[in-house]
Amino acid sequence: MQQREVLEQTGEKILTNIKTQLYVSMRFFGSALDMLRYEMDLSTTTIGTDAVSIRYNPNFLLRTFVEDPKTLCRTYVHILMHCIFRHMFTAKEKEDPELWDLACDIAAESVIDTMEYPIIQDPVREYRAGICDSLREKAGVLTAERIYQALLSERPDYSEQCRMAAEFRLDDHSFWQRMESGNDTPPQLPEEKAKGAPPHARIRNLTEEEWKKIAGRVKAEVTNVGREAGKNPGSLSWTLDFALRRRTDYREFLRRFTVVREEAGIDMDSFDYAYYTYGMQLYGNMPLIEENEFREAKKVEELVIAIDTSESVSNGLVQKFLNETADLLFSGDSFFHKVEIHILQCDDRIRQDTKITDVEQMRRYADGFEVLGGGGTDYRPVFAYVEELERRHVLKNLRGLLYFTDGYGVYPKRATPYDTAFVFRKDGDNDDTRVPGWALKLYV
Repeated sequence: MQQREVLEQTGEKILTNIKTQLYVSMRFFGSALDMLRYEMDLSTTTIGTDAVSIRYNPNFLLRTFVEDPKTLCRTYVHILMHCIFRHMFTAKEKEDPELWDLACDIAAESVIDTMEYPIIQDPVREYRAGICDSLREKAGVLTAERIYQALLSERPDYSEQCRMAAEFRLDDHSFWQRMESGNDTPPQLPEEKAKGAPPHARIRNLTEEEWKKIAGRVKAEVTNVGREAGKNPGSLSWTLDFALRRRTDYREFLRRFTVVREEAGIDMDSFDYAYYTYGMQLYGNMPLIEENEFREAKKVEELVIAIDTSESVSNGLVQKFLNETADLLFSGDSFFHKVEIHILQCDDRIRQDTKITDVEQMRRYADGFEVLGGGGTDYRPVFAYVEELERRHVLKNLRGLLYFTDGYGVYPKRATPYDTAFVFRKDGDNDDTRVPGWALKLYV
């Protein structure tokens, strides 16, 4: 048996042993553990991942397994964190790759530090705790993106960045760069050629969407484990919940509310230019076909926008949401020239109903918006009021309702005949866990 085969078999046995321990102790990672295979890779001096394989240096693996097996278990979980939070897939967008690498390592380790499992648990050093506490004050939830933005705003000097990297880094991120650059294979090292080793396997990656699905499975399993006595996965569930939210394209969402009707305007799709030209040539000034002066258009005609004006929702957040919504309505051709949009302000009762019939009126409303209310939150009055508007035929063709809120309120139990979406700030202090199953959750 060649030496390379011996090293590969040894490496696979070690990693399989570690994986088995994690299966037993942290079974919610099962779906993620099943995704990664093992590849010996002499281009690294340590261990890392390309989102398909754990790629390792056999000397590092054997030495660490003998001297400090707990660190190897923690490193394995650290690598899983990068995958389920999909850190490698957005690295190419960052202006400072080294700072992004550091942010990803801090994000992974800050979650692991909260997980009370002896197989990976280590005392949190004062320096590390101080960094995480400082970042939480600036960024709130410690996702890699938020940490990266905080580090960019107050960029640490070189020596401090090196110290932070030494504190939080457990794996080699160079494989992420190869994924981004599209290189099929890393260069084969001289010692590999001398040993007759085959070239590295193609560095490909599972798609970001596949890892997002795996993250969703892990979150579901973490929720179940969290109900068991003596099990504490720490902040993993909450951080995953935050990371799995996505910014929704309002224009795409508004298509759910559109209706088809005719409006004035040239319909070039139904106009045959060949017949028009032929008639003009044959008769001089008489085309055989003229433009259709009406066209079918699919746009928004009626919409209700409810705004939670309770004490727990700040004026600034409401203003920002309204401005973003207004910007969308003013751009493109999402709405008919004449529309009926009801903007409702409500805390525990309806405070105001403003009817908007054209985009200019919407612009004036947004510019002069003032919050009315400040009491507790009850969502039910809005839906009762909309039902009354439909009964009186004030609203004749309502397709959807958007409710901007932080989620702290009393929800209606009965499903609506139109689409309802509760809209949350993606970076806000929200409670979206009680949204009824019949309603949608959007994050902007």
